Amino acid sequence: MVERISGEASSHTHNIGMNERTLQIGGDSPIRISAGHRILHHDGKCSRPHGHNYEVTIEVSGSLTEEGWIVDKGVVTDILAEWDHKFLVKEGDPLIEAFEASGDGDALVVLEHPPTAEVMSVVLERKLLDALPDNVNSVSATVRETGELCATY
Repeated sequence: MVERISGEASSHTHNIGMNERTLQIGGDSPIRISAGHRILHHDGKCSRPHGHNYEVTIEVSGSLTEEGWIVDKGVVTDILAEWDHKFLVKEGDPLIEAFEASGDGDALVVLEHPPTAEVMSVVLERKLLDALPDNVNSVSATVRETGELCATY
């Protein structure tokens, strides 16, 4: 016998699409992207070009769609992939001209602010909010640069 469960409201449940839910992408197994960056006017070794294997976790809150999810995970991972194996710089960094002159301009991600984990989490949240459907109410992005440095916006 097949048990059929309805999403209809009852005294114990609400309509399945009406309640806000949260989807965590990368929780126990963070999404990994490799990217280079530098903090141009930093007074230390981070001013030199270097890279990290970032670990990213995304939380998306919203109502369920007809498909039964808040958002298609592939949309989120496609946005994260835009930074994978790229070099992140702040606007005005002389490396921009060097990358373009070498034919590698498409390997750059140019940000308005220094490419720190903190800025990356803010930018990722904004990119995701712009790209995700209207049923999404909020996004939280956590970017772990190293085992000792993690930023959540």
